[in-house]
Amino acid sequence: MNRESLKVNEIFFSIQGESTHAGRPCVFVRLAGCHLRCAWCDTQYAFYAGRRMRVEEVIAAVAGYRCRLVEITGGEPLIQPAVFPLMAGLADRDFSVMVETSGAADLSAVDRRVVKIMDLKCPASGESHRNRWSNLERLAPCDEVKFVIADRGDYEWARAVVTERELAARVNAVLFSCAFGLLAPAELASWILADRLPVRLQLQMHKHIWGPDARGV
Repeated sequence: MNRESLKVNEIFFSIQGESTHAGRPCVFVRLAGCHLRCAWCDTQYAFYAGRRMRVEEVIAAVAGYRCRLVEITGGEPLIQPAVFPLMAGLADRDFSVMVETSGAADLSAVDRRVVKIMDLKCPASGESHRNRWSNLERLAPCDEVKFVIADRGDYEWARAVVTERELAARVNAVLFSCAFGLLAPAELASWILADRLPVRLQLQMHKHIWGPDARGV
């Protein structure tokens, strides 16, 4: 296993569009590769394209932006073994580190200083059967769980998971995000309000600022 270098799709500085950090300047490290094929995926360009970089090169590139908030994303970042020393190295240098990962990737090796934003896959993604439910036991109070919701069926599935697993009491935030262009935010908002769910509606702020097809934002 290569723990010295990673295949990196892009590194960029932008406004965080999701999570409880939405609206904050953030450096993003998008790693290449993913073992899932979600129906609504908006980063298919990261499945294969990228260049090999050593862990220390990535840390130096991040440091060059002079921003202490960093998110490791993909693709699926946790399928590359070198992501673990990358996250630890950033945390060692006093960066606030987040990793956005699917519910299908094992969380056990993630450094405890890293905030995990875990995307549990709803049925319309076509990948809900890949969720690792054991990951819920590896979430810390600082972590966040995201559901990308494409239709009413997804909402009801997510609502049941939130309720039955008592997610709101286990993590910092439960995030309900509209699959962009498939579900109107007002509709999702009305469902959340009707059920008084203890979740946070998020709108992928970056797509509203720069448009849904913009890269490097």
